[in-house]
Amino acid sequence: MNTPISKTDQTERADEALPMDTRPYAGAVAKATSRSWRKLKPYGLIIFTALLLAGLALFSAMTGSIKVSFGELLGGLMSGTNEQVGIIKDLRFPRIIVSMLSGAALAVSGALLQAVMKNALAEPGIIGISSGAGLVSITVVTLFPMLYFWSPLFSVLGGALACYLVYSLSWRTGLNPLRLILVGIAINATFTGLGQSFNYRGSYAVTSVNQAISSIFTMKTWEDVHILAIFGGIGLIVSLLLGGWCNMLAFNDETARNLGLRVVRVRLLISAVAVLLASVATAIGGLIMFVGLLVPHIGRALVGSSYKLLIPFSAIGGALLVLAADTIGRTVLAPAEIPASIIMAVIGGPFLIIMLMRSDRLNK
Repeated sequence: MNTPISKTDQTERADEALPMDTRPYAGAVAKATSRSWRKLKPYGLIIFTALLLAGLALFSAMTGSIKVSFGELLGGLMSGTNEQVGIIKDLRFPRIIVSMLSGAALAVSGALLQAVMKNALAEPGIIGISSGAGLVSITVVTLFPMLYFWSPLFSVLGGALACYLVYSLSWRTGLNPLRLILVGIAINATFTGLGQSFNYRGSYAVTSVNQAISSIFTMKTWEDVHILAIFGGIGLIVSLLLGGWCNMLAFNDETARNLGLRVVRVRLLISAVAVLLASVATAIGGLIMFVGLLVPHIGRALVGSSYKLLIPFSAIGGALLVLAADTIGRTVLAPAEIPASIIMAVIGGPFLIIMLMRSDRLNK
């Protein structure tokens, strides 16, 4: 009676069949292949995420109150004679691009803040940077309506003010993670309450700039795309160059100084880029929380903790997440719409609770 041969026995017999001088070579080739795969895997995941983003953008463009096929969309864009495709180009394309740029900016801002503050829970929406940006923008436009088109600049100033308050109020001979989050939540609640109080003033300017706290991407224009592409694009490009410094900030300050890093200057520069990204995204796309928390954590699980890989993944992943939230909110209850911020709150709230529970277990 023939007994079955196990996989272990098969492997051992295959090894024995190899000439003695080729066994070490075969093992070295296997190890080298494994190392090469581990190095290439993060890049493959980034490319795969980018392809998902492109596919979702195309699906979002073809889906909604006006539905067209891929052939109709492509033909209409090339000929310029299809009225429905013209409406999609003027209304839906800016919405798609704004949602993607806003998501990319918020996700990268969260990753940079986590590097600077050495806190996995740091996120522009949670610690008040986004609400500070929205509050200052609303306040200035209410008092000086003629400055409406300068609202992104005032959003940056508001985000910088919020970031400064978080730093100054939570710094006690160093950054305490728990104190930083508590101070950030308090500042966020204060700025959010003050911002929402403007809703009851009945001003047209306030109604116009109310997008800073509503995060509804309806009626976005190509001008919004241009503003966000310029300021957000500058921030995203600069952030790609900061990966090495972000990695060095993982060390304690003394070790980083010994390695030649000017810790204070680097921390201020990275914070400035994070504030710019979060503030411009808030000014154009509205207040969306948890994007800067969810995407970097997912990125660390998929591509690792190196910011040279985490920052580009966060940009693509953030764009994918916010575009998915907006597309779901636009189509699930059509013709009514659910703001992307509500969908992100439903997803991000439980995720934050899970993160707090995990950090609590790690500290025990």
